[in-house]
Amino acid sequence: MIRLAAVVMVALLAGCAGAPKKSDSGPVPPVAGKPRGSAGQAGGAPATEGQAPPLACLQVREHRDEDYTPGGLYAPGVSDSAPEHALDISGLVEPVPQQEPLSRYGNRSPYQVLGRSYRVLPSAEGYVERGIASWYGQKFHGRHTSNREIYDMCSFSAAHKTLPLPSFARVTRLDTGESVVVRVNDRGPFHDGRIIDLSYAAAVKLGLDKTGTARVEVRALSPEGGAPVLAAAAAPSVDDDARPRIIQVGAYRERANAERIAREIEQAGLRDVAIEAAETASGTFWRVRIGPLAVGATHQALERLRRLGHASPRVFSE
Repeated sequence: MIRLAAVVMVALLAGCAGAPKKSDSGPVPPVAGKPRGSAGQAGGAPATEGQAPPLACLQVREHRDEDYTPGGLYAPGVSDSAPEHALDISGLVEPVPQQEPLSRYGNRSPYQVLGRSYRVLPSAEGYVERGIASWYGQKFHGRHTSNREIYDMCSFSAAHKTLPLPSFARVTRLDTGESVVVRVNDRGPFHDGRIIDLSYAAAVKLGLDKTGTARVEVRALSPEGGAPVLAAAAAPSVDDDARPRIIQVGAYRERANAERIAREIEQAGLRDVAIEAAETASGTFWRVRIGPLAVGATHQALERLRRLGHASPRVFSE
């Protein structure tokens, strides 16, 4: 029982902003809709067990239908920015490349944005490119991505113009050698000279939150490990860390919403589901978490959650 402890191929283009405080933003979806979960869901916590969700991960902007213009920019008069509060990513685990079906949305090819046509690659296998990376943040936090997931600036994700959705890539900053693995679930950046838009958390990992942009290498990763990784960019595999994992499915303002999600998860066969109260400056949020889990069980649980429609759960080391 629940423990209380304190995807038709329709293009949905959700573009991205670049450097911080940028007034020109990415494209909007041809089919507009209010982001699911925007009313009662707050960003979770890339932090250690027992801490409340950081203020940096709370959604501060309401995403309205009138902000969407087909084939154009999303709310062009609104500047993007970093969150007001600092984001600690020390407990945030990079996504592990795994087999996922192509998203029902965001993979139409060709598609057009701002009068330009783009073709989605049939496969991410072998993709390597060098160029300028930028990032997008608080303006888009809680908004639909191109594959109709919810953009979470506090997770390691990215937007790309042509990689299939979803796919995985290692992004390596060329001047420092720092790298991060991201899950690509969005389209953009639709600015000349840029090849990838990183989530804010990924930008913090590479130091782009300070520089705005940087030259990077983007190298696709396959679940089988067939796509090579630069030796200079090599980082320990998540599996090298055998500590138990906690999966946070989401954080909700209403306890009833948290209980509904927890019941749904348990009915799907997942165990060790807990609801926890987290006190923040914005009030009480109810977190739905699973665990602690071994690494292998964590991968299985994440796959089951994605099948249930929970596309962006966070994983923490216990």
